[in-house]
Amino acid sequence: MTDSKQLAGKRAIVTGASGGLGLHFARILAAAGAEVTLAARRKEKLEAAVAEIEGAGGSANAVSLDVTDPESVAAAFGGEAYDIVINNAGVTVDGPALKTSDEDWSRVVETDMTGVFRVAQAAARAMTEAGKGGSIVNIASILGLRVAGNLAAYATAKAGVVQMTKSLALEWARHGIRVNALCPGYIETDINRDFFASEAGQKLIKRVPQRRLGQMSELDGALMLLATDAGSFMTGSEIAVDGGHLVSSL
Repeated sequence: MTDSKQLAGKRAIVTGASGGLGLHFARILAAAGAEVTLAARRKEKLEAAVAEIEGAGGSANAVSLDVTDPESVAAAFGGEAYDIVINNAGVTVDGPALKTSDEDWSRVVETDMTGVFRVAQAAARAMTEAGKGGSIVNIASILGLRVAGNLAAYATAKAGVVQMTKSLALEWARHGIRVNALCPGYIETDINRDFFASEAGQKLIKRVPQRRLGQMSELDGALMLLATDAGSFMTGSEIAVDGGHLVSSL
C-alpha cells in the first residue's frame, strides 16, 4: 500500500466498495491522502471498512448506491463534485450462452455497463457544473478485450465499458475530465480463492504466461497512474494488468 500523500485534498468515490477490488481501491486512495467515499447497495456493510480506514489515519465515509437505480445514482452524486471516480461495481453470471436467461443477461448488462455509464455521467455532470476536471477510472476486464467460455453477458458488458470509456474520453476532454479503463486479469480475491485452488482453477492459471494469479496490490500502480496527475495526459486509454494473459498464444 502506498504511503504517499499525493492525493491530499482530493475527494474520491469508489463504487462496489463493500469488498474485493473495490474495498482495496478505497484503501489505496485513502492511504494516498484522498477523502474517500465508499459506495455500495448496503451501506451497513461499509461501516467496518470506513472505521478501518479512519483507524489507519485515512479519511472515509459511506454512501448507499445502487448503480441500477437512476435515483440512487443521482442522490449519491448530488453534492460536491468528486475529483476521482473509481467505477467498480459489477456482477457476473457463469454459464453457457444457450442457457442464459433474459433476467440474468439484463442483470449483468444493467449493472456492469449501463450502471457504469450512469455513474460516469452523474460524476461528469457534477464536475462540469463545478467548472472542474477530474479522473474517472472504469474497471473493465481483459474479458472486455478477449473472450472466455460461459461468460457471454459479462464479456459483452465489459467490452461495452472499454468502448464507452473511449467515447466519453473524447467528449469530456474539453472539460478537463479524463476517462480511462483498468482491465484486470485473474486477480486473487476472497471470492475466487477456493476456485483457483481447485483442479479447474489451476488449469486456468497455467494459461497465464506468468503461471500465477495476480495480487490486488499489483493493480495499485495502474490505479494510481490513472487517478493522479501522473497520468494527466492519458485519456481514453485501456490498461491491462494480467500477467501477459492477453498476449498468450491461442
